Amino acid sequence: MTTETKIDTGTDELLCVIRDRVAIITLNRPEARNAFSDTLTPALRSMIKACGENPDVGALLLTGAGTAFCAGGNVKGMGAHRDKKKLEMSHEEKVADLQERQRLLTGALVSVRKPTIAALPGPAVGAGLALALACDIRIAAQSAFVATGYVRVGLSGDYGIAWLLTRLVGTSRARELMFTGDKVDATRCETLGLVNRVVPDEKLQAEAFALAKSMAEGPSLALRYIKDNLDEALQFDFATARDHEAERLVRLTTTADHKEAVQAFVDKRKPVFRGS
Repeated sequence: MTTETKIDTGTDELLCVIRDRVAIITLNRPEARNAFSDTLTPALRSMIKACGENPDVGALLLTGAGTAFCAGGNVKGMGAHRDKKKLEMSHEEKVADLQERQRLLTGALVSVRKPTIAALPGPAVGAGLALALACDIRIAAQSAFVATGYVRVGLSGDYGIAWLLTRLVGTSRARELMFTGDKVDATRCETLGLVNRVVPDEKLQAEAFALAKSMAEGPSLALRYIKDNLDEALQFDFATARDHEAERLVRLTTTADHKEAVQAFVDKRKPVFRGS
């Protein structure tokens, strides 16, 4: 039986429901292609933190309302309409402010110890692309595309996009994508490894949710340790990462979820995991 709980995000610009242990977080500014705003972005930061820490959530699914994932920053706000308060900041204050906002958004998303999935119904551009890349897995609708976009407005990138791109597609492709700012269609995104799979537009949300649900039903401690192992593969030498893998696996052999998985295999049934 499907259960669903609506979460109050504090704004209509961001929606969140928890359905079958999946937190579905929807950027809801379709008229602006779900671009970040001074209302949406703080709410998104709060929801990522809250859902990441919520024991009733087993996976996070980020998506956008309408026909876009996220257009990134508000380009119009970069000109004459900029926030007067921010214009009055010193250089050092502006840098510290952006660093903190990055830490609490893509930084927090990368730090979540649960599977995170981005479902792209349409374009993911600039910081919106960084948001998608910070998730563990990306599923794109056939009509979706991505673009770094920064160079087209005379900027260099933020929210960790260069780091995320380089680790996903390698330095040569990352440089091409950053230097040109060109649109990359969904099919090429899959070829490059920017997205894990491409599905028909009308099937995107159903397939993304099905994947998130299957992970949310999994052994949460094992998934957490798997994520730790995969992160350390980018940080440590082989011997260190291998030793940490061994330590984590031995810990998991004592868990109830491991015992349940073994018994379910013997009984030829689906295991029921409790996160312990």
